[in-house]
Amino acid sequence: MIALARLRATDPEEWSALMAAVQAGDAVAYRRLLDGIVPGLRGMARRSLPAADVEDVVQDILLTVHAVRQSYDPARPFRPWLHGIARHRIIDRQRKRGRVAAHEITLEIDHADIAGPAAQSTLDGDHLRAGLAALPQRQREAITMLKLNELSLKDAAARSGQSIAALKVATHRAMQGLRRLLGGKAGQG
Repeated sequence: MIALARLRATDPEEWSALMAAVQAGDAVAYRRLLDGIVPGLRGMARRSLPAADVEDVVQDILLTVHAVRQSYDPARPFRPWLHGIARHRIIDRQRKRGRVAAHEITLEIDHADIAGPAAQSTLDGDHLRAGLAALPQRQREAITMLKLNELSLKDAAARSGQSIAALKVATHRAMQGLRRLLGGKAGQG
């Protein structure tokens, strides 16, 4: 820790010179700069976001700084440039949280077992195997690869030689067929 304490650039006035050195490829200057700016970035994030998001947004800010480091003008102060990036990343995270929250619902404990034990016991492996066997070959392959083996559409398309669109259609039709064959019990829950 002693080496890091000596390495950290805590003076914001020094950050401009360090960033200019970073642009020239100085790795030591980069480490000093990052070690110096991270505590302030954490503070900014803590004031605006829940604790669970702080480290993620700090990493987003650091990645953005890295990606756009050549856009910094060493003749101008570093701190406003950094704070602009940080402010935008924090706002992005707040927007994301808002979008996610708008689509989430809170489930009560009663919702934990949506299908219920009676529904679960009526559809066993034998019924499912019989339903799968009754499906056309392409639909059976699509369901097996995508739903049972949990392959991605891309991987399943490569294995089957079918297009992704054809696999989606086959899967949709297979699910409809299974619901019909199994009395509406397949794919619910």
